[in-house]
Amino acid sequence: MIEALRNAFRVPEVRNKLLLTGFILLVYQFAIHVPVIGVDRAALQSVLSGPGAGFVGVLNLLSGGAVSNFSVLANGVYPYITASIIFQLLIPIVPALERIQREPGGQEKLQRYTYYLAIPMAVLQSLGQIAIFNAPNIGGGGVIPGFGVDLFLTATVIITMTAGTMFAIWLGDLITEQGIGNGLSVIIFAGIVAQAPTQLANLLTTSNRVVYDILLFVIITLLSIVVIIYIQEGVRRIPVQYGKRVRGRKQYGGASTHIPLKVNPVGMIPLIFAQAVTTFPAIIVNLFPRGPVGDSILNVFGNQQGFGYWAFFFCLTVGFTFFYASVMIGNQNLAENLQRNGGFIPGIRPGRRTQEYIVRVTNRITLVGALFLGTIAIVPGLVEALNGLLFEFEATTVANNPARVIAGSGLIIVVGVVIDTMRQLEAQLVMRNYEGFMR
Repeated sequence: MIEALRNAFRVPEVRNKLLLTGFILLVYQFAIHVPVIGVDRAALQSVLSGPGAGFVGVLNLLSGGAVSNFSVLANGVYPYITASIIFQLLIPIVPALERIQREPGGQEKLQRYTYYLAIPMAVLQSLGQIAIFNAPNIGGGGVIPGFGVDLFLTATVIITMTAGTMFAIWLGDLITEQGIGNGLSVIIFAGIVAQAPTQLANLLTTSNRVVYDILLFVIITLLSIVVIIYIQEGVRRIPVQYGKRVRGRKQYGGASTHIPLKVNPVGMIPLIFAQAVTTFPAIIVNLFPRGPVGDSILNVFGNQQGFGYWAFFFCLTVGFTFFYASVMIGNQNLAENLQRNGGFIPGIRPGRRTQEYIVRVTNRITLVGALFLGTIAIVPGLVEALNGLLFEFEATTVANNPARVIAGSGLIIVVGVVIDTMRQLEAQLVMRNYEGFMR
């Protein structure tokens, strides 16, 4: 691998792509330290250390640490991700969008629409995020004093945060087009990696059992990486046979190939969905007067602790995995494309029967992927339960949980981005007669 990296830097085109990617990530890291106008730093610190610190950390994940500074990039690229998910869900429902997708250049047109939708999504996220930070039950007390009262300040903050989102999306597109890797994923990856040393330092400074926590952190990280790679790279190959066609004196077709169905075809999108839904109860509680029920809900979903929260999170992750996998398989129209190209699955009648067979196989292998994602999602909860058994008389908090240094969803992003980037580098090197990373 070291030799392959040397070869990458020997090739001017690949070296320039790597340097450009690094420079863009550096620009992004500088930008996350530029705060929004009017931020009260003392109020912001009270939110970060208040009762909702665990759930504010969720918002901090996809922004690459910008939320902890309430930066102009506090929304991160999440509005664009939300907009792209909305379009993926609407395509099989809205016939006009399905026709656009099948037209020449349809994907580019849908991507442009996704950019347009990302703007109102960024505005809505800005309003929601400020409302969360200003909520007294989360520990806030006016992170941006005068927001909602001063019209000029309110408009300036919303426009600034929306512009920051579009700037982050533009940086991601630059990486995709002129750098190495998928730009948005690389930006999220860099943010997670940049936060890891701070999270580890917080763990060491708040822990009374440093050796145990470090050892547990190393074991969880290494074991999670191995399992994630094993599941993410796992595929079920469905054999496909193409019929022979004779044109004149030449014979075409007759080849055998396969359809690779991944065990986890949806990546970490179900985790994003589930994480977003689990934040709603704590937000809704702030809209009503406080009481015993409200305090209980806020304690569970605001602090992200307890059996109820983790069971709810696990069930949501599994459910969203099945839902999104079925949507993705439906959008690909595998049975229709096979029939159009003269292909068929041996022993299965083309058309509807083929589609039913693919859906049945997908559901079976998705069960493994769904349980995998659900388990990865609740690893912090499992560690919390383990610490409760081993250290019964010590309080377990978010800060002293080794599994929260890099959460399961963060590890999935990190491993996935590293594998994808290595494959792209390998392709660049193989084109130039160098050996790649993968063996």
